[in-house]
This record gives sequence, C-alpha cells and structure tokens, in this order.
Amino acid sequence: MQFVNMLQAKSNLSRLVEAIEQGEEREIIIARNGKPAARLVPISTLPSGSRIGIAKGAFTVPDDIDANNAEVARLFLGEQDH
Repeated sequence: MQFVNMLQAKSNLSRLVEAIEQGEEREIIIARNGKPAARLVPISTLPSGSRIGIAKGAFTVPDDIDANNAEVARLFLGEQDH
C-alpha cells in the first residue's frame, strides 16, 4: 500500500492509475494535510454493496398486480385492438 499526498497525486495521477491497473499496487492512499482522504483501488475490488431488499417496506404490492399482464404484453408487442 502506497501513501501519496494530494500534490503528488495530482502530478502523478496517470502513473498511479497505471500502477493500479498493472497490479503493482493494490491500493494507493491519497492524503490531505497528512491525513488519509481517499483510496485509489482497481474497480474490480470496489465493494458492490447490498442491493437485495433495498426497497423493502417502501411500497406495497396490490393483490391484483398480475391482472393486466396480457394487456401490458399486447402493448409491448405493438398489437392493435380488434
């Protein structure tokens, strides 16, 4: 793990990103005024976060949710009323 200050990061961003891309560094910590402020890591190692159940309890599903499935399918397929 490499530490760089903000000025170094701004001056050497291309080199730092290349080091991450090539696997030479797993992460680079960017510091502002000597304190860690950001972390440069490969995209593949970014946490994906939990998405399952994110809207749980935010709305209610009506009992007749599937009542118009045929009509919706017809509209998507561009079929005309007869």
